[in-house]
Amino acid sequence: MILPAEKELRAVLAKFAQARIEHDVRPTGRTSRALEDATYTLCALTGARTVDQALPAADALLQRYRADRDATRQKSSTLAA
Repeated sequence: MILPAEKELRAVLAKFAQARIEHDVRPTGRTSRALEDATYTLCALTGARTVDQALPAADALLQRYRADRDATRQKSSTLAA
């Protein structure tokens, strides 16, 4: 699986959250389609089949990005010393 860029993943998660809130507050055909689109995109980015699988997968990816950033910082500070 090709990993999405962190910025792209965060944007899709925000879009999903906004669509979910709008649909929960005032469900319409438009909000339903927006939620379906956001869910599809999130699933496609994470390689999941359902939103229940996609959300934990997205969290795991974000943790991986954070760990990679921390490792890079440690390596940079070690090289500078």
